Amino acid sequence: MQEISTTAALREQLGEWRHSGDHIALVATMGNLHDGHLSLISVARSHAERVVVSVFVNPTQFAEGEDFEDYPRSLERDRRRLKRLHTDLLFVPDIETMYPFGIDNATSVTVPVLTDQLCGSFRPGHFDGMTSVVSRLFSLVQPDVAVFGQKDYQQLLLIRRLTKDLSLPIEIICGPTQREEDGLAQSSRNQYLSDKERAIAPNLFAILNSIGQDLESGKRNYGELEERAVAELRRLHFEPEYVSIRRAENLDAPDRDNDELVVLAAARLGKARLIDNILVHI
Repeated sequence: MQEISTTAALREQLGEWRHSGDHIALVATMGNLHDGHLSLISVARSHAERVVVSVFVNPTQFAEGEDFEDYPRSLERDRRRLKRLHTDLLFVPDIETMYPFGIDNATSVTVPVLTDQLCGSFRPGHFDGMTSVVSRLFSLVQPDVAVFGQKDYQQLLLIRRLTKDLSLPIEIICGPTQREEDGLAQSSRNQYLSDKERAIAPNLFAILNSIGQDLESGKRNYGELEERAVAELRRLHFEPEYVSIRRAENLDAPDRDNDELVVLAAARLGKARLIDNILVHI
């Protein structure tokens, strides 16, 4: 596995692969890799001859008061895991590489409509930071394929819309959410959970599944289902931000008798902010 940190070296190596006719897949991460990240790399490998994994903890997608300074970083461990998967290239840029004019003077890329709802309502500026840094990575790597996880469903839709709106020749592929045996979605922030909180955390997924079963059985009282789920999360000592039933295609409110829905939730549990979702066809 090669490890590169500069734009010039990155472009030189990618140029050699393209000259040889290889397709390139990108998996963009903030490091502290877990099995969920590794599953995305496996998906990427099935779609391209070369896999690039980026590790960059992007400061612009952390809202004020969030955990940028404390975000778990484990680059040496990440290197070992990536080598075992035969990753072709690890791209580890620094702040100056990603933001050559400084963060305060950086060009920002905003995707309207989808940005200010759900997680965007609770993390102001987060999605602008995310779409901006993903745009920079797309420009640097120019991948044929990029793989993102379903767990960050709103992020996935934003990236798909960004790619289509800017006519970028990149196929965006969704990797399924990876879960622990008890159903908890894998996340770097799970390590913030105490033992007691870790025992409670899988209830988030269980509550989403309960809503899914209600929808599949024909219930359409969306607001009531959402309110009941929020109340149950509070009873279990979560601090829910939202539980919402939306159209999977665009996060609009459900308005069709037959549709693919997504049930999304975000809740705090101790120091951890947990997000999860399930897809439901009605």
